[in-house]
Amino acid sequence: MRVIAGTAKGRALKPVPGMNTRPTTDKVKEAIFSMIGPYFDGGRALDLFAGTGGLGIEALSRGIGHAVFVDLERQSIEVIKRNVEAARVAERAEIYRNEAGRALKVLEKRGTAFSLVFLDPPYKMKDMDAFMQELAERGLLEAGGTVVIEHDAEHVYPVTAGAFEQTKHALYGDTAVSIYRYFPSEEGGSTQTEE
Repeated sequence: MRVIAGTAKGRALKPVPGMNTRPTTDKVKEAIFSMIGPYFDGGRALDLFAGTGGLGIEALSRGIGHAVFVDLERQSIEVIKRNVEAARVAERAEIYRNEAGRALKVLEKRGTAFSLVFLDPPYKMKDMDAFMQELAERGLLEAGGTVVIEHDAEHVYPVTAGAFEQTKHALYGDTAVSIYRYFPSEEGGSTQTEE
């Protein structure tokens, strides 16, 4: 596991010990960033089920200005701290041990809005569309912001969900990636679908 591109390209990232965390493979990570970037000019990212921190660190390496990492597991938090140091992006990272729903409430109080959000929870969690709605309701997403959901390939998320419109969907073995844009002024987004 490594940083694929940008200022931290090639730096190795430590995995979380044990079998409870499923890090995003380099192949899937490269595919995600080719769909949403590949590079950024500032902005803020939220890595909500951060695990190793690999997605948020990749975003920082590719030009995102600041990233917030949230995970509930103490081991994950220690690994994220080591990984942001190894990638030399620690000064642009905030790391919190918290349950995802509670973290959103805390971030709302701070008045923080993100241009990029990663939702890569354990595959048994299949309610990421509800998390997207909560991000919107709490004012945590910038207009035009991007949400990346990494999930079990057998689970299908809707093409539109409130003010979110799915712009990309791709399968990589048993992993799927669904990418949404947030268009708050156009509730429901456009009705175009790919044939």
